[in-house]
Amino acid sequence: MSRYNYDRLTALDNSFLLLERPNAFMHVASVAIHEAAPLRRADGALDLDLLRRGISGLLHRIPRYRQKLAWVPIERSPVWIDDPNFSLDYHLRHTSLPRPGNEAQLKALAARVMAQRLDRTRPMWELWVVEGLEGDRLAIINKTHHCMIDGVSGVDLLNVMMSPTPEFEIVEAPPFMPRPAPGGSQLLRDEVLRRIMLPLSALRGMGWKLIGEAQNQRRELLSRLRAASEMIGMTLRSASPTPFNQPIGPHRRFDWIVHELDQLKAIRKSLGGSLNDLVLAIVAGAVRRFLEYRRVELSGLDFTVMAPVSVRREDERGNLGNRVSAWFVNLPVAEADPQERLRLISERTLELKQSKSAVGAELLTQVAEWTPATLLSLGARNATRLQPFNLVVTNVPGPQVPIHLFGSRMERSFPLVPLTENLGLGIALFSYDGQLCWGFNADYELLPDLDRFVKFIGDAYQELRVLAEPAPVPSASAPPPPPPQEHTPVESAPAPGSDTAPPVEPPLQPPPTAGESGNE
Repeated sequence: MSRYNYDRLTALDNSFLLLERPNAFMHVASVAIHEAAPLRRADGALDLDLLRRGISGLLHRIPRYRQKLAWVPIERSPVWIDDPNFSLDYHLRHTSLPRPGNEAQLKALAARVMAQRLDRTRPMWELWVVEGLEGDRLAIINKTHHCMIDGVSGVDLLNVMMSPTPEFEIVEAPPFMPRPAPGGSQLLRDEVLRRIMLPLSALRGMGWKLIGEAQNQRRELLSRLRAASEMIGMTLRSASPTPFNQPIGPHRRFDWIVHELDQLKAIRKSLGGSLNDLVLAIVAGAVRRFLEYRRVELSGLDFTVMAPVSVRREDERGNLGNRVSAWFVNLPVAEADPQERLRLISERTLELKQSKSAVGAELLTQVAEWTPATLLSLGARNATRLQPFNLVVTNVPGPQVPIHLFGSRMERSFPLVPLTENLGLGIALFSYDGQLCWGFNADYELLPDLDRFVKFIGDAYQELRVLAEPAPVPSASAPPPPPPQEHTPVESAPAPGSDTAPPVEPPLQPPPTAGESGNE
């Protein structure tokens, strides 16, 4: 039996470390709003000891949360080792809004928390408990480095910490016995042996595994190689420059909006496409409005969204680490007709499904396992410079029943996707208990008008909703329509680049939803 223990990061997990820059930190996060009363003591104060004991009793089920990074000498590839000095008090943090705090103040606090880098010498996660939110609520800001989790495994983590009913039992925490960590010479020796065995491991793990289950092995292999080739071609070209794609600074803005899933499903049923297609069509409509507002010429604009796609198998659910691939979807922002935008997006996503685009990207990440850390670092640096996409839009499915944190019902949860060097806006969505919760993470300087973009999301949603509603049937007893009135001409909208105010499509108010942000 080995005298030491460690886990090597995959190339994909390591890439999230390599992508970090002084102004771009690669942690994912969420802001969850909870009922406050179940987490109070008899005297009305927040029961932090309850939270501490409850979380401590669960950590043995997610051992990564008590591990930190170590580095292979010379090679500089990272591994996970147990942290012998782990302290829950460092990771569990407590603060408060000025009472009664509103959601605008919570968004500002969350943006500041998310702009801070996680300490790489400790387990890379923080859990902030925020008191003082109006309506007898509190917030939980969950911040974890992307090298530890992807969106789907993050939802699986919720299943560890949360329960479907208010009833709960505090489990006594088993003693934490850190496993011995290897020394630098042992790590280096193991890495050398691993590289010697890589060709055989790759042939067994990638080649035969990828094609062994296919009915037509030759056709399947060619399909996967073609998809990988297309993915390489996509990543070697830069997307069109837009106001979203400039060097970012150290500060952030965070905002959110909520839509009802039943209403979105009704729109999808009427207009066609998948729920993800509908989300991308809403984003396309908002981007179109925003670029017009910023006086950007839309004709000939190549606006590309990178949409992460989970390739996690059912038997991998509950495992931390990243099992994601990506789609690159061109948004038809120059198209004025919202229904036509949805149709074009649906056609593109259908092509991506049929071309096995996600499998091609997964093939490339498996090839990256052969690549030395120095070359991976160079590749990550070049990828951020080229920036083959303008925007990240990620949609994570969540539980459709209420869940509770030690008796406290979670009302909503707003996710956050990290920014990279030239990516000033990221959009993440989380479906929960009949709601679709949008989270918008933006650079503070590049998007001082983030609230306007969020409003445009609401306008684009409402535009599709109106299209999906059946036209009213006139009653037989209704009076005849009045004669047509002579049209009074109005001044035409100024052309982009003129000195007058930019043309903006008249907003349509979205349907009210209890507790929604005023940005809608």
